[in-house]
Amino acid sequence: MKGSFVAEKRITINAPADAVWEALTDPEKVKVYMHGTNMKTDWEVGSPITWTGEWKGEAYEDKGEVLAVEPGKLLRNTHWSPMGGTEDKPENYHTVTYELDQRADKTILTLKQDNNASQEAADAMAENNWGPVLEGLKKVAEQ
Repeated sequence: MKGSFVAEKRITINAPADAVWEALTDPEKVKVYMHGTNMKTDWEVGSPITWTGEWKGEAYEDKGEVLAVEPGKLLRNTHWSPMGGTEDKPENYHTVTYELDQRADKTILTLKQDNNASQEAADAMAENNWGPVLEGLKKVAEQ
């Protein structure tokens, strides 16, 4: 089953959960670590979320829906990108979940993305895409 393959990446950030939350939800901060994307949403459950920009000379508009918002703890949204080569249909969307766990002055951020084609594809997504994004998020949150 396609949806059962989950990409998972975890990172420890030397900042409180509030700083990590701000790095996840503030469009200006997201732009710094997520390939210059312009993220737009109001962070209300059920609201749309879009990411627009240019990647390798090509304009894109990724989209999704906000599914869960628990400030400082949990953020969940769907995501679809035309660059993935799939049709814009519900079965082609990923669910991306960010879980924040503050421990003293550090935050453990766990990211999960479902609906990958295989476990190999999920593992590659975790390492090659989410790994660098989370490293960038870490730098932004620690500033």
